[in-house]
Amino acid sequence: MSRDVRSRLAGLRRDFHRHPEPGWCEFRTTARIVDELERIGVDELYVGREALSSAHRMAVPPESELVPWLDRAREAGVRADVLERTADGHTGAVAVLERGEGPTVGLRVDMDGISLRESTEAGHRPADEGFRSEHDGYMHACGHDAHATIALGVLEAVKEGEFAGTFKAFFQPAEEMSGGGKPMAESGHVDDVDYLFAVHLGLENPTGTVVAGVEKPLAMAHLTATFEEASAHAGKAPDGGANAMQAMTTAVQNAYAIPRHSEGMTRVNFGRVEGGTASNVIAEEITLEGEVRGETTALMEYTRTELERVLYAAAEMHDCDVTPRVVSESPRTDSDARLRDFVGEVAATVPGVERVVPTADFGASEDATYLMERVQRNGGLATYLLVGTDHPTSHHTPTFDIDDRSLEIGVDVLTDSVIALSQRRP
Repeated sequence: MSRDVRSRLAGLRRDFHRHPEPGWCEFRTTARIVDELERIGVDELYVGREALSSAHRMAVPPESELVPWLDRAREAGVRADVLERTADGHTGAVAVLERGEGPTVGLRVDMDGISLRESTEAGHRPADEGFRSEHDGYMHACGHDAHATIALGVLEAVKEGEFAGTFKAFFQPAEEMSGGGKPMAESGHVDDVDYLFAVHLGLENPTGTVVAGVEKPLAMAHLTATFEEASAHAGKAPDGGANAMQAMTTAVQNAYAIPRHSEGMTRVNFGRVEGGTASNVIAEEITLEGEVRGETTALMEYTRTELERVLYAAAEMHDCDVTPRVVSESPRTDSDARLRDFVGEVAATVPGVERVVPTADFGASEDATYLMERVQRNGGLATYLLVGTDHPTSHHTPTFDIDDRSLEIGVDVLTDSVIALSQRRP
């Protein structure tokens, strides 16, 4: 890879980093990707509603959140045609290269940012070098800015390389809330894919390491639960209401007592609560936000069922109503051993790769599993690989950053793997 290409990739990643947008609000990000895809010259380009199944979207924010991000993109001079195609939270894109007879190979990357205020401290490279987030309260703290950059680099390299077949790049929105994987899997664009790659940087793997395919991503469901009943004066009439706050605290306490399962790992957590009006008012409405996870999809569903039982029991105990709602979810799907081993063989020949790890447990959740599951169900192979990067602090922290060298390594490993698939099969 030439110095000019390396510099352009680093600059593109910095541009994405400066303008993070949350899930289903990636209006500027989608437009920037479209600009690059048009510069590269892809054969087919699907944007917004064309790239996904609108009916299967999950965790879509209300209009009151979508509109300010759309307005912000418009005020920043983002192309009107892209804003029209992505309006109402229909972000994302699918790009296609047609190169004659051969396999159909796909690459899925994510593109959304996180609700987190980026550090301004000296020593944090984005702050020091002028590419810190310009959207206060949001940042790219998980590497999705780099993932989108890598996919664009792979598209350009595959176009210029000796690839025979069809190559598709899926720029998926709303990964952080597991909202975008299913609608992209249901779009029809994945149905003819023979081999699918998904990629993530870092995850405690240093620059120069490649994990050829992960196993055991946890199945996950994001949930909310709203407790409702009657308010009353907490001093004058403490017996005159039905306390939604008390029902909520009972539910939280008992949720963490859900029995673990003999067949594998399960997780439950509540991370946010909202409601109540004042210290002297018995709360009439409280909303919890939480999640459940499982080592398998069945174990996640077990935990979710038990959690719903706990919620209803807590509501009944305190004479309240409760409305649980699944906001989004994702299944467990493992990497295929044959494609995983194929990637490992290719990666071992790539300059800059110092260590290839055949496989590792993922331990987190990812909605790329929807696309992987669809490909596997149709008889294809899929793998979720990790490209190491030196990151000074953990993912989802205010000082997260990546090593620019990992961009080149990621592009080369994926490009070489895609081209190799058109020449030989796993």
